[in-house]
Amino acid sequence: MEELVPIFVKIGLSEQKAKDTAKNKKLAPSLEAVIDEAKVRDAGCDKDTGNLLYQIASTISKDALKHRAYIVSKIMAGDLKTADQVSAAIKYVEDCTEPIATEAFNEATGVGIVVTPEQIKSAVAEYIASNKENIVENRYRVLGPSLANSRKQPALRWADGVAVKNELEAQFLALLGPKDERDAPQKKKKKEKKEAPAAAAQKKKVQEDKPVNLSNMFFEGEISKLHKPGGNKQIKPELMEEHLKATGSKVVTRFPPEPNGYLHIGHAKAINVNFGYAKAHNGITYLRYDDTNPEAEEEKYFLSILETVEWLGFEPFKITYSSDYFQQLYELAVKLIEKGLAYTCQCTGEEIHAHRGGDDGGARTACVHRDRPIKETLEQFEKMKEGRYKEGETTLRMKMDLENGNPQFWDLIAYRVLFTPHHRTGSDWCIYPTYDFTHCLVDSFENITHSLCTTEFRQSRESYYWLVDAVEVYKPVQWEYGRLNVTGTIMSKRKILKLVNEKHVNGWDDPRMYTLVGIRRRGVPPEAINNFVLELGITTSKSTIDVMRFDSKVRDYLDKTVPRTMVVMDPIKITLENVADDFVEWVTVPNVPRKPEMGEYKIPFTKVLYIDSSDFREVDSKDYYRLAPGKSVGLLQVPRPIHCVEVKKDSNGKISELVCRYENEGEFKKPKTYIHWVAEAPQLGSPVQLDQVRLYEPLFHHANPDDAPGGFLNDLNKDSLKIVNGALATVGIYDQVSDWVKKTGGKNKESMRWQFVRTGYFCLDYDTELDVTKQGKEALGKIVVNRTVTLKEDAGKQIS
Repeated sequence: MEELVPIFVKIGLSEQKAKDTAKNKKLAPSLEAVIDEAKVRDAGCDKDTGNLLYQIASTISKDALKHRAYIVSKIMAGDLKTADQVSAAIKYVEDCTEPIATEAFNEATGVGIVVTPEQIKSAVAEYIASNKENIVENRYRVLGPSLANSRKQPALRWADGVAVKNELEAQFLALLGPKDERDAPQKKKKKEKKEAPAAAAQKKKVQEDKPVNLSNMFFEGEISKLHKPGGNKQIKPELMEEHLKATGSKVVTRFPPEPNGYLHIGHAKAINVNFGYAKAHNGITYLRYDDTNPEAEEEKYFLSILETVEWLGFEPFKITYSSDYFQQLYELAVKLIEKGLAYTCQCTGEEIHAHRGGDDGGARTACVHRDRPIKETLEQFEKMKEGRYKEGETTLRMKMDLENGNPQFWDLIAYRVLFTPHHRTGSDWCIYPTYDFTHCLVDSFENITHSLCTTEFRQSRESYYWLVDAVEVYKPVQWEYGRLNVTGTIMSKRKILKLVNEKHVNGWDDPRMYTLVGIRRRGVPPEAINNFVLELGITTSKSTIDVMRFDSKVRDYLDKTVPRTMVVMDPIKITLENVADDFVEWVTVPNVPRKPEMGEYKIPFTKVLYIDSSDFREVDSKDYYRLAPGKSVGLLQVPRPIHCVEVKKDSNGKISELVCRYENEGEFKKPKTYIHWVAEAPQLGSPVQLDQVRLYEPLFHHANPDDAPGGFLNDLNKDSLKIVNGALATVGIYDQVSDWVKKTGGKNKESMRWQFVRTGYFCLDYDTELDVTKQGKEALGKIVVNRTVTLKEDAGKQIS
């Protein structure tokens, strides 16, 4: 293809773009053909014309291909001058037969239409007048959207884009004056928060309202440009008529997981995209289990997938299974054979690989069975169905296009023999359809309007369309978005299974894992996951997001929603020498500071209490503000500070007790800092002992565990779980658990979440013993909590 580079340069492509285009096996021959049709192979053309030729070569649809030369001739004649006109031309000729009606074509593509500067000025003025209130309020922030919206006016449909932009900017300037500090986003945000609290509160409400966010997500970017139901052309018009009648012109999507493992955080995006897109357009979403591989499927995965979808807040319109359609799929396979588009093949996997070019990517060749007579293929396929072939002995392959540069056209396997009983159909079938055969056809059966999937399926789009057209059924539209990856973890089900089977983790729901059951057990709220996905938006680029960004979103959500309590992880005993042995002072603690609507609880302050060892230092320093010998410190929610007067140690020299004075007399002097504490009052049930506090750190050392020498198992962090025994909590924990039980019935223990003050966010683990028929102290037996996330990022714990 090297000889094409100078030819491409002659039409205005840069040297690098010409080289990249020449390497593209699909685009290069298309552009070369367009150049020949334009008759500019030798002489070349100006860059603007070249850009239009490149556009038609790269974007022309299959249905418009037969009229490509006509569009090229209109470009070279100067009739089509803009990219908008070329796009309109491609769309127009898709439904045309020979010959094309020139007058109708010209009208549809804006040929000969000249929009004068006066017309542009008038149309822009009309747009600004009708949107003046919004423009004055939001100023230059709506300049971009205003340009896009103003171009939608019929008067500006074929206007020069640069001229429209210049006129719009001029009229913005005349209306608003030059940009000033009001147009600086950060300053404006601070001003709104200070001067308009009602507006700020409303904005915050909108941001936290999940349905609103879902709508916004799908009306921005490329996904907002997807077709409306009925807008995708069919091989037969009556197929669309039947489809629209069945759906009532609604958007219909599906979430189609394979039930061979638990869902991970990447699936959270897929769930949000499929359910969210349908919801934003008042449509419906199927939960469809892609259960065509009985060897890997288990009932526990089916149950977990449904539970996870519902936990994230989505309700399927209907739950279906690919196996519901086994008979229909079989009948269409027979139809494909009868049309000469499928054949039974006895090649081994190695032989098929060799026919496809092998490891070296050599020439592709047809297998010796490709031209097997239709009758013989039908007979052998029936024998496959009857179980008269061994596993791997015979497959049914689709007769596609071996010359196509797309591997998804290299005679994919449609059916294979498996003697594994199916969880739903038992032993009714011993042949099972592949994903490549099943997925698009079941999308068709269920009248899916938008088959939304991740970009690794981009090459499958053409074969998807090929198959539904080949068997003449309704054709959905497939559209791909970038999948979500998070640093410091792995998403491969095979690798996760290895971690589980080799006991590197404690099951699929180990809180160190980024399976959805794992992060759920760690206490991550579903709303925080959805908000994280929504914040990222939907693009066609693959995204790998720093796990700290995910933690930050979780932290933000928990900060607004969970009650506070005080827990001492490593207790040091304190005795107040200047109060009576029976001294008790009740302290009122808010569940969330400055949020009285979140409630409060009371805890005792007594002669003996405990602080965390990290809040005491035997050797003081100027930059240390917590407790030290001869020094005072405040206790959270306690009216007065305490002052350390003596340090007691055991025979091993370890601190056993601190003797302090309660500064409850004399002038009050505000301490420089406050620390958390827990009182000892056995008669009042204080302190509450936590049997286990599980502190989770990243499971892997590095951002990409697979890059570790020797593979991901060599990157495991042996210190990813630390268990603390003997931590002490305030009695407020009983009130908080009782309130939670009243609201939830005690279901889903991980939804009982706290902020342990100055320590982190935690939740109840499933191993906690809970009796929901009792109240307070009696309800809790063994108490096990998991750390969800720290209070703030610890730079020392970042993975590299």
